[in-house]
Amino acid sequence: MDSFRDRVVLITGAASGIGRQLALTLAEAGARIAALDRQEEALQKLIDELQGKPAARAVADVTDLTAMRSAVARLETQIGPTDLLVASAGIGIETPADPFRAEDYTAQIQVNLIGVINALDAVLPGMCKRGNGHIAVLSSMASYRGLPHMGGYCASKAAVNSLMDAIRIELRPRGIDVTTICPAWIRTPLTAPLDLPDGDMMELEDAVGRIVEAIRARKPFVAFPRGTAWQARLLKYSPRPLADWLIRRWVHKMNREKR
Repeated sequence: MDSFRDRVVLITGAASGIGRQLALTLAEAGARIAALDRQEEALQKLIDELQGKPAARAVADVTDLTAMRSAVARLETQIGPTDLLVASAGIGIETPADPFRAEDYTAQIQVNLIGVINALDAVLPGMCKRGNGHIAVLSSMASYRGLPHMGGYCASKAAVNSLMDAIRIELRPRGIDVTTICPAWIRTPLTAPLDLPDGDMMELEDAVGRIVEAIRARKPFVAFPRGTAWQARLLKYSPRPLADWLIRRWVHKMNREKR
């Protein structure tokens, strides 16, 4: 993975889950890690675990644009201009139709969508000025279609996909690549409360390996695992009555497997 050697990789949500594993994996490949998260203690543990590899950390909430601009400026002063942004900060909250809680929808939009927008604001001016860079964003296969009890999460990720599609076309002539990554369920602290059947979960190391390869190849879009991605595409493009029926069957099957 020499393509990462000495590249400055800014990772949001770096203190836990996918972001943390990406930081460890890319540092091992020779990248210089700029780790950003709002969890200060966990962020310091990551830096300690990197064992002297080139790294810097900054504490900031991705929903706070002013804080993000300041944190990224500090990181770039310490470790160099950002070559690759990996926007992996995200949250997931169940959002049933009853009771309907606007706060839970808003929280996910703020972190999963506005957080990406704020990260882009902090790094894109420099990339455009230099004429090179790479943006990789962790979306989800849940972006393909709204799912029961997950309307807020699905909506936030669908918006991320649309945003990346738009800026990818604009940025490619400027020497900046954009990669949208849509995995299925991955075993992380984010998905632990969802109580999904084991067969529906990918192991973190496997998922991160696939993410790293997609970034290395500068793919514009990747969804995995392949079988689940095809099912998601089928739901997306099927007539709504059929898709609704299939989803109800899936929910019933999942509930039965959890008993």
